[in-house]
Amino acid sequence: MHAFDRTAATRFPVAVDAALREAGWQPGRWDIKAAENWADTLRAHTSPGGHRHTVFPAAVEAWAEFGGLHITPPGPGRHIAPTPFHIDPLHGLHLARTVADLGRALGTDVCPLGQELDGQALLTIDAHGRVYSLDHTGDWYLGSHIDHAIRTLVTGTRPSRLTA
Repeated sequence: MHAFDRTAATRFPVAVDAALREAGWQPGRWDIKAAENWADTLRAHTSPGGHRHTVFPAAVEAWAEFGGLHITPPGPGRHIAPTPFHIDPLHGLHLARTVADLGRALGTDVCPLGQELDGQALLTIDAHGRVYSLDHTGDWYLGSHIDHAIRTLVTGTRPSRLTA
């Protein structure tokens, strides 16, 4: 495939599309059964402190299309070194309080989405489809939609830090 051959549409830049396809994604991928199973597992979980996850359509749709993918960025990154990430909300199963705290700070519901670099950061999505990364240095805004967040992660674009 030549760089100018964009027959697969222009939803993602070439490098992002390639990383997604390498991970097993293809246009039209939709595993609603897996997404529903994740939703049921998250809804059924209550933390020892009584915290529960909220599940909403934006999260279920992101899981249905990208859930289960282990995505490895192909290059050095635009601003920062990109890290591999895994879309699987169960990485945040035991972090219901952390996710709820972010949701309170943002004024919206937030749900787990996956993780970066074997647990160094938790990926989350809010009810509007915006995506965030939470790590030991702070909370980061990755994009207004799952596509933007994936682009940010794969290309190593510097995310914006959330401030209180």
